[in-house]
Amino acid sequence: MARLLEVSGLRVSYGAVVAVNDVSLNLESGEVVGLIGPNGAGKSSFIDALTGAMKNRGGTVTFEDASLDGLAPHAVARRGLVRTFQSVELFDDLTVRENLLVAAEQPTLLSSLRDLILPSKPVGLDNVAWASSICELDDVLDAFPRELSHGQRKLAGVARALAKRPRLVLMDEPAAGLDTDESVAFGKRLRSLPSHGVSVLLVDHDMELVLGVCDRIYVLDFGAVIAQGTPDEIRSNPRVIEAYLGGHSVQS
Repeated sequence: MARLLEVSGLRVSYGAVVAVNDVSLNLESGEVVGLIGPNGAGKSSFIDALTGAMKNRGGTVTFEDASLDGLAPHAVARRGLVRTFQSVELFDDLTVRENLLVAAEQPTLLSSLRDLILPSKPVGLDNVAWASSICELDDVLDAFPRELSHGQRKLAGVARALAKRPRLVLMDEPAAGLDTDESVAFGKRLRSLPSHGVSVLLVDHDMELVLGVCDRIYVLDFGAVIAQGTPDEIRSNPRVIEAYLGGHSVQS
């Protein structure tokens, strides 16, 4: 597999508070990699720094052999690295299809001017259909977000990210609020993404989900990596059990 993402010595701080401290992480094309840790461990700050929403104070981020350092979020997304958010903020006055189309369309100034003069068929419809099919949302494409179940809203948030046809999607707590059956179904869809050419960096507190779908896992505590390895290695790691699991091992 080819190296897709390389993070080296990343550091993020808020004034005197260091949220991410010298974190290094790599992800190969076709992998699903987990990033876990207690609340306040620095997971969301790490994702913010990768996607340009937060300026890193040190280290480097390389995606497909090109530096992402200093790029704005929209420029990072156009490179093929996108994210989902803990809060699924869909446009409530648009249908699911229209929400996905907004994400799929990546207009430039030239294309916007052209469409004012000569309106054309939206170019993102194929991407919308592709993302909807992966997330099994075809039956609710014409529904409004308020008509969806919580699980469907979460899937719509993932589909919105996929509608950009990314190479890598960073998922921030995508399973939050899902019941057991919804989480299992979501895990199956997530695990299928590499077969569609999309790799995944997954941040979630659902340990069964993370241990069940990830190829490798990194563990953060107080902004630093305290362990990395396969799900079996993480499950039995004493530092992880103490720092993240409160002294109780995770059963397979």
